[in-house]
Amino acid sequence: MRSWVASANGHADFSMANLPHGVFAPSGGAPRGGVAIGDAILDVGAAVAAGVLRGAAAEAAALPALNRFLGMGALARQDVRGQVTALLAEGAPARPELLHEASACSMRLPCVIGDYTDFYAGIQHALNVGRLLRPDAPLMPNYKYLPVGYHGRASSVRPSGVDVRRPSGQRKPGSETVPSFGPSRNLDYELELGVWIGPGNELGSPIQIGAASGHVAGFCLLNDWSARDIQGWEYQPLGPFLAKSFHTTVSPWIVTPEALAPFRMAQAARPEGDPAILPHLFDAADQASGALDVVLEVFIQTPSMTAPHRLSVGHARHLYWTVGQMVSHHSSGGCDLRPGDLFGTGTISSPEPEGWGSLLELSQGGRAPLALPDGETRRFLENGDTVIFRARAERDGVSIGFGECRGTVLG
Repeated sequence: MRSWVASANGHADFSMANLPHGVFAPSGGAPRGGVAIGDAILDVGAAVAAGVLRGAAAEAAALPALNRFLGMGALARQDVRGQVTALLAEGAPARPELLHEASACSMRLPCVIGDYTDFYAGIQHALNVGRLLRPDAPLMPNYKYLPVGYHGRASSVRPSGVDVRRPSGQRKPGSETVPSFGPSRNLDYELELGVWIGPGNELGSPIQIGAASGHVAGFCLLNDWSARDIQGWEYQPLGPFLAKSFHTTVSPWIVTPEALAPFRMAQAARPEGDPAILPHLFDAADQASGALDVVLEVFIQTPSMTAPHRLSVGHARHLYWTVGQMVSHHSSGGCDLRPGDLFGTGTISSPEPEGWGSLLELSQGGRAPLALPDGETRRFLENGDTVIFRARAERDGVSIGFGECRGTVLG
């Protein structure tokens, strides 16, 4: 479908096939809800005021935090999507006064994030890291029985473009006898998909796996920045703490399940010998269409580079657990999820080194520095480095993108 917004036609990220939701602030204006279309943003509140978008769902999508809109569920999203499609379609009356140039706006977090949970569902990443730490037994015994995860820090999630301060903490490499406190020496990125929760559940009432997809409101890109040296010392026995809580970057647009529906695919078959999925995490429909046909790229731009350099290209199909399984497992003990909660899938890596989703993997734990095209090398990130994630789903000439997930490391 084409649009009277000329830049949307053939746009790699934000064509009429996408129409993601977010919160933006025009120059000199207050934050408000919007929809990305080409190189512009539709001001949902202005469209409601003009009478061309109607209903409670459209009014919720105009707010400066989209929690209420996400909590309304699929029918509300579909109602707004249908109205926005009709408003922006080629042949409809052009309403340029409802648009803002995206380049003149600043993006905000789309929701007030009550809770953030990071999973570890990228099995190739888990294998790669495990081989560095435990060559004889890279995966822990529980990995293939449940989606491993930990509770992160919602307060330090920021939208793309916000600089990342190098964290300090206790570090104790094997060459030192006692820990020292100071800036992380081994700062890294982690390539993940973010998952925005829509309708929640009551405390003590688990979400059944067959209904889990109805609780997912959309997707984004997520960089779970990691201080590897701090993590290596502090994570035993309770897991990540300061090494992960200092900053998490998300792309600011919520790409809806409706936009991604044509790009669903079957979950990869489990290798022979892997344990069967326990009944509370198994659903035939989820296995048939619970994965996403999305390609993900990582770029780095150092201060001496004139353009970003691609470090890796991977695929979301390499997640061992589906998003539905993550939702169901998270609530299986009785935990209540709420609209606007955020999940990270865990680092997505491919079997081939060209698709590894962190410097920890690409540099083999820092032992094999990565050569960059300008002659520089990187074990881990240095001050001034910018990391950029991009992702797209493409089929039959149609492209759905996520926008950039970008952050620059400051000292």
